[in-house]
Amino acid sequence: MKDRSQRWIKPGWRMVIIGCAMIALVASCSSGPHPGQSRQLFVAFSQCNNAEPYRAAQNALMTTLWAKDPDVKLVIDDAQQDNNKQIAQIETFIRQKPDLLIVAPNERAPLTAVMGEAMQAKVPVICLERDIIEPNYTTYIKADNYDIGREAGQFIVDYLTKEYGSARGNIIQIKGLLGVEGEIGRNDGAQEVFAKYPGIKIVNNAVADWIQAKAKDRATEALRANPKVDVVYAHNDPMAVGAYLAAKELGREKEMIFVGVDGLGGPSGGIKKVMDGILAATFVYPLCVDKAVEIGEKILHDPNFKPEKTYILHSTMITPANAAEEYQKYTFAGMQ
Repeated sequence: MKDRSQRWIKPGWRMVIIGCAMIALVASCSSGPHPGQSRQLFVAFSQCNNAEPYRAAQNALMTTLWAKDPDVKLVIDDAQQDNNKQIAQIETFIRQKPDLLIVAPNERAPLTAVMGEAMQAKVPVICLERDIIEPNYTTYIKADNYDIGREAGQFIVDYLTKEYGSARGNIIQIKGLLGVEGEIGRNDGAQEVFAKYPGIKIVNNAVADWIQAKAKDRATEALRANPKVDVVYAHNDPMAVGAYLAAKELGREKEMIFVGVDGLGGPSGGIKKVMDGILAATFVYPLCVDKAVEIGEKILHDPNFKPEKTYILHSTMITPANAAEEYQKYTFAGMQ
């Protein structure tokens, strides 16, 4: 039996009413904003890995800063130091059509093409603190790794000169992931300085891919092979700390100094390691995130904004003389 309430509706009009209802339902579920509402903006961040403390700090700051803009939804993907995984993640982001793509490339060559694909798809791209072979980005935010390498090299020269009366001594160098800008610049800048002093010798060039545990293993091998070591120069603080732990296990940590790069704040960061006497020095490599968000906000909200192709941020040398003061500057809320 038909519902009494429907008896008065003629059959032809029923289809019209059903059709109107379906149209109204589709309109109400559409992705477009309602009158008076702004469309939510999608920011995608492809992070090369989450394993390094530096990367975790980037993610934390990125999340904190973008959360201040209620119009932005941030998604972070972890490539786990896998080029193929990062490429696939960026390809997925491109299909999702983000309003802004931020990429910290795992390696220079493999990420070049896919970042070019994003540009061809008219997605604004911020390249974050690691370069790629071609400038397939809207803007590139970085610090000068070569300059940091030179500063680290000069600090080591000054230390050896003070220790021995001349610039001579044995150095173990622990490199990051080979072929990325950080490894290249931090190596080449230091080598430019060391080349002026024949008495300085690199007795071991280890590679630990930025990871503390790997650095500890490589440093153990290098220390066992070299009875006289004056300095360990590592391309980031976790690797320098890994070398310190290796030397401590061998009872040799007081025979040498440990120099790192990154200079993170927080109780587990490199600045605190200088304050604690574990590192003799570190060199701040800015997270670059605050600048990326600043520029990203302008890209998202100002159609007339034209960013510079490259922004170069300042680095600071951290020693026991300024560590306590700098610790306050480079520590932000929520950083562990």
